[in-house]
Amino acid sequence: MTEQRTDFADLVRQRRAELGLSVRRLADQSLDPETGTQARFGWISKVERGESTDAPPAAVLRALAAGLSLPLRVLQEAAAAQYLDLESFVWSQDRTTRVLAAHIEEMTEEERRQLADIAESFARRRTKGDGPARGKTDE
Repeated sequence: MTEQRTDFADLVRQRRAELGLSVRRLADQSLDPETGTQARFGWISKVERGESTDAPPAAVLRALAAGLSLPLRVLQEAAAAQYLDLESFVWSQDRTTRVLAAHIEEMTEEERRQLADIAESFARRRTKGDGPARGKTDE
């Protein structure tokens, strides 16, 4: 049996400590700006203690991002690692494009290089303004 990952729990616990917040205070200030959903004290406490929890929904991740003063993507990546066993790697040189991949450690160096090339190409297209953000897709 593989050991359970704790990426998300560690991030929440460490960031809360950095900010000098109690779990109760973190819960009080963790409100999703879109829906008003609050990250509940009991759930945060369970996460930090390493007890089994379901993966947090998007509204709870946004709430924690607000409460912890972290970019949403940081919490999303940690949750993906802990709950889905997925890894996120920054591949583009400008750090705007990330590749989320399961079992990347099983890939060959050539396969990893190909992923890096795809991410770099995508980042360059977005920077030039001719990527998907302007409506150009292959579909």
